[in-house]
Amino acid sequence: MRKKALIIILTFLTIQVSFAQTLDTLKLNDYFKSLELNNKFMGSVSLLKNGEIIYNKQIGYADIETKKKPNYNTKYRIGSISKTFTAVLIFMAVEEGKIDLEQTIKNYFPTIKNSNTITISNLLNHRSGIHNFTNNKEYFEYNTEAKNEQEMLSIISKFDSDFKPNSKSEYSNSNYVLLSYILQKTYNKTFAEILKEKITNPIGLKNTFFGRKIQLEKNESYSYIFKEKWIKQTETDMSIPLGAGGIVSTPNDLLQFADALFNYKIISKTSLTKMETLEDNYGMGLFKIPFYDKSSYGHTGGIDGFSSVFGYFPIEKSGLALTSNGTNYANNEISIVLLSALFNKPFKIPTFKTYAIKPQDLDKYLGIYSSSNFPLKITITKTENVLIAQATGQSKFSLDPTEKDIFKFEQAGIILEFDTKNNQMTLKQGGGIFKLKKE
Repeated sequence: MRKKALIIILTFLTIQVSFAQTLDTLKLNDYFKSLELNNKFMGSVSLLKNGEIIYNKQIGYADIETKKKPNYNTKYRIGSISKTFTAVLIFMAVEEGKIDLEQTIKNYFPTIKNSNTITISNLLNHRSGIHNFTNNKEYFEYNTEAKNEQEMLSIISKFDSDFKPNSKSEYSNSNYVLLSYILQKTYNKTFAEILKEKITNPIGLKNTFFGRKIQLEKNESYSYIFKEKWIKQTETDMSIPLGAGGIVSTPNDLLQFADALFNYKIISKTSLTKMETLEDNYGMGLFKIPFYDKSSYGHTGGIDGFSSVFGYFPIEKSGLALTSNGTNYANNEISIVLLSALFNKPFKIPTFKTYAIKPQDLDKYLGIYSSSNFPLKITITKTENVLIAQATGQSKFSLDPTEKDIFKFEQAGIILEFDTKNNQMTLKQGGGIFKLKKE
């Protein structure tokens, strides 16, 4: 009798644990259905728990013209998540005794300002002071054209240093382009060959490789931005970003890579600890991303109309990955929902209600708004019945009316509230609240 009771108790506990670990896939599916129906997101997502993929979802189109739908093997450009791969390759070279983190880059790139004091370590955690070449407008005049090393070094070296090396951290794609060239010089191979030989083949990443011209017939995807409809984007030539943003992958492959990395199957624990160590919130190819009482390590990415996120929780051996070829919504919001589902936190399915407004009703919002407490001016214009905002030196973005005098830009989580009587506008984003006055 006691043995039977014990079996019943154990069975009950097993059921309880099983229920606690069950993922609400139906609700997640409804969430992504809402995003798809409202043109908020196109792409693929995956969740990992205890080393196993427990959820995978694709929505939208890999190619809108032919209405080609994506599947779990559809490949996306992952942008700056490439930096994590590049950092791992650098640490592999360190472990092989081929380079030293504290050696300067003078012998590699003598034309780079301060090359005699900038170290490989400074490149890895963005403490070099080397200007980010993608910040300049002329970047978009040549980004679709192939560039060799000499041409890229000429572009990067023409800028003055942004700050004294190792005095602070500031994100710069230039750092990881240079790290890519260091790898190519070290191994006397192309970046694509090094990536394949050192990472993708050994751990079995079948859908991860260095990018080339997009090939739809090989289950790759084009990218888009949404401006009243999805608009196809041009392709950055991958000879420009190299290991700073040139890799193609899938969510499943990204999580397989992360699981191998954080379980010391690629580099040593000592090397990974260095990658995780933060200075001014920058690691070496990694950022720390909190979620409630848990912490993950990962990176985000964006190139052309592509965007991506991955985060791995070492203690829970769990994570998320998102690859998108079109976003009209904040990836951070999607990531929060995915992690909420993963860790049994509540989440809501958005309705994306909009507020009906006539074109002439937009006129009262038009103008330039500024504040001494806000670094940028916001110019508000309109195109027919759509309100348009543009911050100083940045691209325009369309605003959706959600309530009377309230507009939202979902992709960046921006809310603008207008007080027309006082000629004021309140900007809300990421917990920040800024009041701007119409000039």
